[in-house]
Amino acid sequence: MDTVLQRLTQAQNDHDAERFASFFAVDYRSEQPAHPGREFVGRAQVFSNWTGVFAGIPDFHAELLSFCRLDDMEWGELAWSGHHTDGQPYAACGVIVAIIRDGLIASARLYVESIDPDEVGIDAVVERVFRPPHP
Repeated sequence: MDTVLQRLTQAQNDHDAERFASFFAVDYRSEQPAHPGREFVGRAQVFSNWTGVFAGIPDFHAELLSFCRLDDMEWGELAWSGHHTDGQPYAACGVIVAIIRDGLIASARLYVESIDPDEVGIDAVVERVFRPPHP
């Protein structure tokens, strides 16, 4: 099965922002629930975003680790990598949940985060994020 997310990943690996944007509806709605300020509407913004990605990470590489389609919804787990123009590594991973209409992505929720190689261990994260009471 050839999915929209598979074609999207190929366009990313070809660094083709125009083809990438062509997989989105003109009135596409993007949501990033963990980052609500990043929400936007429109294929033109998709093109602008990915033109910037490919300029800033010239060796950008995408991998679609797993995916499925159910009715008008595609889910995909992804991993992105490359290097910024200053040579610093870039890596992110996450999940995209896309609604497909007429063969185009009409809307999507992205749960994608940059990988933090210096992240502290799980105990410190639980302490910092959830602040459990100390006995």
